[in-house]
Amino acid sequence: MRGNWVKLLAVSLGLSLVVAVLGGCGSKPAAPSQSSQGAAPKKEPIKLGGIFDKTGATGDVGAPYSEGAEDYIKYINSKGGVNGRPVELIGIDYAYKIPQAVEAYKKLVQQDKVVAIMGWGTGDTEAMVPFISQDKEPFISGSYSENLLEIATHPYNFLVAPSYSDQARLVVKWVKDNWKNTSRKPKVAFIYNDTGFGKSPIPDGKKAVQELGLELGSDQIVALTALDSTSQLLNLQKENVDVGIIQETSNATATILKDAKKLGLKTQFIGLNWAADEKVIALAKDAAEGYVGVIPFAFPYEDVPGMKAIQEYNQSAGKSMGSHNQKYVQGWVSAMVMAEGLKRAGDNLSGENIKKGLESLSNFDLGGLAAPVTYTASSHRGAAKAKLYQVKNGKFQPITDYIVAPGR
Repeated sequence: MRGNWVKLLAVSLGLSLVVAVLGGCGSKPAAPSQSSQGAAPKKEPIKLGGIFDKTGATGDVGAPYSEGAEDYIKYINSKGGVNGRPVELIGIDYAYKIPQAVEAYKKLVQQDKVVAIMGWGTGDTEAMVPFISQDKEPFISGSYSENLLEIATHPYNFLVAPSYSDQARLVVKWVKDNWKNTSRKPKVAFIYNDTGFGKSPIPDGKKAVQELGLELGSDQIVALTALDSTSQLLNLQKENVDVGIIQETSNATATILKDAKKLGLKTQFIGLNWAADEKVIALAKDAAEGYVGVIPFAFPYEDVPGMKAIQEYNQSAGKSMGSHNQKYVQGWVSAMVMAEGLKRAGDNLSGENIKKGLESLSNFDLGGLAAPVTYTASSHRGAAKAKLYQVKNGKFQPITDYIVAPGR
């Protein structure tokens, strides 16, 4: 009986094998899986942090700057990203408050695991330096404080424009070189706000005034949010100050220029980087005529090679170039430099490798959007030259080529 069952089982298995073979010959092959088709798996995004001021005391310049940085990241992603990986910019508006900046930093590093950060203000960037150094977090900020260039204590901070101190030095040198009155020396005074940003270049600027043999007027403090600066300007008038160097942002600068016009001041005002853009003209109107600005970055209306990419992106995004100002270009350039550092770091995006990637930039061409940038293991200065522009007929126009800061 058992032998019959064995025979039946053998016959059954044999028939099953025949059916399987015949069925395999006559049926369609199974669809290959996605991996067998050779489709490349999606690459993980590169996480980049952004600590921006869009709504705080410096939001007048911080908002367009952050938009420029954000748009550059969108632009490179449309071109394939960095080394084939998309970049995810995780931006946080800290409203120019240092405690919120520190909180944002910790979230970006500890929770979001960003590989580098686009930062903003002087006070907050300097407050976060111990964390930045300890975490080995490459950091390009909107602050150009000379303090950030102390390589031993700030090894992961990078500047993309002349420091505020270098800007002040080149202005003082330009004033001396262009002073026409041979009967006396020009008197120079500094106008700034009582923040880390405002105070950053003042000691070095005063030192340059003294070393170059010019006269120094008294400091005038004007808050970033000031709507009136009459008392400070009356002090300049009383002291017969010839040149007032402004370290403010657009809103306070416009207040100063409007009040100066009302008082009939003959003082020549010269603004450092953040005190000179199209918004100053829009707010101050005819009071801005003759105003001079230190300009490290191109205006959107300038015909330089690097502006073509900005125009291309904005056209594809349905945006008008007329809605942007020079601070937008500044944010775009800063993100452009950071992306190049990420690219040169290769596949291993550790802080050390990104730092080395940035330090390999030598006369990195920014297409005329700014002076070429150079970093080394011993200097993260980036650039030490800028142009001077003057408001003529309601528009900033260049009056010099690039000027190198004295001693650079």
